[in-house]
Amino acid sequence: MPYDVEELEKFRLSGKILRETKEEMANYVKENMLIIDVCEKAEALIRAKGGKPAFPVNVSINEVTAHYTSPPGDTSSIPTGATVKVDIGAQIDGYVTDTAFTAAFSPEGRIMTATAELALKTVIDNIHGGMQLGDIGALVEKTVKNRGYKPISNLTGHSVGRYLIHAGTSIPSVAGFNPSKIETGKVYAVEPFVTSPEAIGRVDDSPQKNIFRYLKAKSLKTDAAKKLAKHIEKNFHTLPFTERWITEVLPKEKYKTAFQELLKTKSIMAYPVFVEASKKPVAQAEHTLLIKENGCEVLT
Repeated sequence: MPYDVEELEKFRLSGKILRETKEEMANYVKENMLIIDVCEKAEALIRAKGGKPAFPVNVSINEVTAHYTSPPGDTSSIPTGATVKVDIGAQIDGYVTDTAFTAAFSPEGRIMTATAELALKTVIDNIHGGMQLGDIGALVEKTVKNRGYKPISNLTGHSVGRYLIHAGTSIPSVAGFNPSKIETGKVYAVEPFVTSPEAIGRVDDSPQKNIFRYLKAKSLKTDAAKKLAKHIEKNFHTLPFTERWITEVLPKEKYKTAFQELLKTKSIMAYPVFVEASKKPVAQAEHTLLIKENGCEVLT
């Protein structure tokens, strides 16, 4: 079912908040800045503008491609000459939009970023209801390779929905037989990731995990774990969260064991940080689109 007028207005408001936040953050991110300052600044802007973060702000540097957000007390900073992907999401009443930009501090990084942005623009200029997903992937791959770069083959765009960042449909960035079609009236995030031509061009899971999502409270024994699970479910539903947002829920001495109990019982899941397999830097561009019969509306 396509979204009704009220639902679309919530998507549009969420997208407007992200658009404004992205513009401010693009001028804010600098070399040698603490990553946690970038995360918290963007999340604060989203809240100040009347939205809620749909997920923790991702600040993924160089070969780190996605899913890095600062854990509590993070002291890591943006290196000189880095390629920094800042991925932000907002939600209004659960209606999610998602966008990203790359702050590149080297000539090569800037060219790679321009390539990701061109690939995204090419999709926006050509996408329409009924278009095959395989054709979108081919568009991205051709655009990226024509400029001498390589798309990340195993990261995709995605449909979004209410309290859903990945709502079932994946939009590829490489050519391949995929006859499934984009639906008119649905909302999709398109996000090409671009790396150097000598890179492997795919991502692997790293051992690091600092973004989490609530699944279901299972066999929890301690009151502290039950309280933490209830807080997570109430505040984030099925959307991802970071420990930075929940450490104040319990006294310091109880928090750590309660959180470990949630992980151990699989009441929550953890997302691994993605790293380009050959450790080459990656750039990203992303917008959320409302699909029309003959084109699209860029929500972000």
